[in-house]
Amino acid sequence: MPHEGNGCDQRQWVLSALDEYECRLTRYAMRIAGDEEAARDAVQHVFLRLCDQSPVELNGRLLPWLYTVCRNKIVDQLRRNGRHETLDTPQSQAIVGREPDPALTAEQQDLGAWLRELVEALPTSLREVTDLWLEGFSHPEIAEITARTPGHVRVLVHRALTKLREHPRTREMLAEDVSPEKLSQPSN
Repeated sequence: MPHEGNGCDQRQWVLSALDEYECRLTRYAMRIAGDEEAARDAVQHVFLRLCDQSPVELNGRLLPWLYTVCRNKIVDQLRRNGRHETLDTPQSQAIVGREPDPALTAEQQDLGAWLRELVEALPTSLREVTDLWLEGFSHPEIAEITARTPGHVRVLVHRALTKLREHPRTREMLAEDVSPEKLSQPSN
């Protein structure tokens, strides 16, 4: 149902949401769809649907609503195309930062790429909740977006983090951080 108030206020609300969330939603849709065109179509659908909502109806729950509509649109597209596991297709998403030290920037990008590879190797259900969790959503918000219970989301996030932690390279990196000197120092 369209917003009953001032048309300029509605337009400004939608444009503000578009400015703030379009890039995040597009990255999320790309990770699910594995196809830039499908992701952009889904995000466009989301903001067209938002034109029919009002801030009052969403009651401060805009971001979960946007992600839910986006996810549902992508899942519909995947079902129509007979593809359910496109999350298994790695996508290279560059992490852009403004670090003053080029060596630090390169190291962070390498680490970011490696972490993305680890997350992309997770089973689909674990990857989806991990992506949302990394976007900053709470367990109840992820549950709402993915149509799961908060308890199930907590279990899936825990399983995903455990799998990431148990990866041989992660164990190797963690072992490097715990040098013999650090182990021999008394803890406070």
